[in-house]
Amino acid sequence: TRQLDQFRFDLAAQALYEFIWNQYCDWYLELSKPVLWDENAPVERQRGTRRTLVRVLEVALRLAHPFMPFITEEIWQRLAPLAGSTGKTIMLQPWPVANEARIDQAAEDDIEWLKGLMLGTRNIRAEMNIGPGKPLALFLKNVSAEDQRRLTENEALLKKLARLESITVLGAGDEAPLSATALVGEMEVLVPMAGLIGKGAELARLDKEIQRLQGE
Repeated sequence: TRQLDQFRFDLAAQALYEFIWNQYCDWYLELSKPVLWDENAPVERQRGTRRTLVRVLEVALRLAHPFMPFITEEIWQRLAPLAGSTGKTIMLQPWPVANEARIDQAAEDDIEWLKGLMLGTRNIRAEMNIGPGKPLALFLKNVSAEDQRRLTENEALLKKLARLESITVLGAGDEAPLSATALVGEMEVLVPMAGLIGKGAELARLDKEIQRLQGE
């Protein structure tokens, strides 16, 4: 809302787009799926996840209403009862105000770590041309105590979302297999290449990349 106060509607619209698309849809919605699909997940956790999804969307609609009045009104009319909102129209709803006291920086840091690990794995898949459905064995090196805590708390989620068959933490003296690597802070993320790509296919890929770069 700071950008709106300064009449920078372009920056306000861009910030709202980034939040809805990159944070809400691309990340929170994806992170919520394993919880909602897990038949063994606690009912309270599933209910809380659904409530958060709906309430955040309702707030986002109020923020987007000045830019897209008609479509936000239509969606809000359907969503409002689920979000516990009262009133006849989104136009008369209060403008959202952030409560900084409720910001949990530790939780945000944990999520950024989780996102970094998943992005590192996705990048390795893309660079090595490994299909998104292919289960991977993941090795982690230079794992701090904080990394280990985050891994322990999120291992099941990581395996499901990143399509991992195993996650192995290497000790200081352990030798890592020949792998494609990525970094998450000081922690190394390694995906062993054995059995994933053929020598001929990889050489062909590299030759094609060399030709592309030489042609630029």
